Amino acid sequence: MATEEKEELQNENVELDEAAAEAAAVENEFDLLQAELSELKDKYARVHADFENIKKRLEREKYTAVEYANEKFAKDMIPVLDSLHGALNSVKADTSCEELLAKLKEGIELTQKQLVTSLEKHGVKMVGHDEPFDPNIHNAIQSVDSDTVESGQIVQTFQTGYKYKERPLREAMVVVAN
Repeated sequence: MATEEKEELQNENVELDEAAAEAAAVENEFDLLQAELSELKDKYARVHADFENIKKRLEREKYTAVEYANEKFAKDMIPVLDSLHGALNSVKADTSCEELLAKLKEGIELTQKQLVTSLEKHGVKMVGHDEPFDPNIHNAIQSVDSDTVESGQIVQTFQTGYKYKERPLREAMVVVAN
């Protein structure tokens, strides 16, 4: 019987060795998975931090863009202001009234032309006086009978309208024919 017990003990030792080896393999795999999990957590933390940094940077850039959105427009208005200063400085005490009025008129016309050009460059356009009546860009303040103009056409403009691209900034105040 001693040999049978020895064989049984050897079989149990082999089984225990196999179980220990299997347990060691499972423990080793568990350690590898723990290391991989730790690495993935670290990667996630870095990606999340990068995302937050990008989000903050984009928010700052958006704020800066909004803050300085009118910079080009302002730069284009400076020459118009210079023209107005030039017109005022050109008036001298020893000029006659006719010369003064002619210089002022010329200066104002040039300044107006410069201002219109600058506004158009930035998408601001005058509502045309010769356009057909459009309630989106015209405000009919009066209607009159007219033999020379078709019904619904603009007869007179009291105040010029303006639009930015296709969006009205200010409606034109007009008189419309019946």
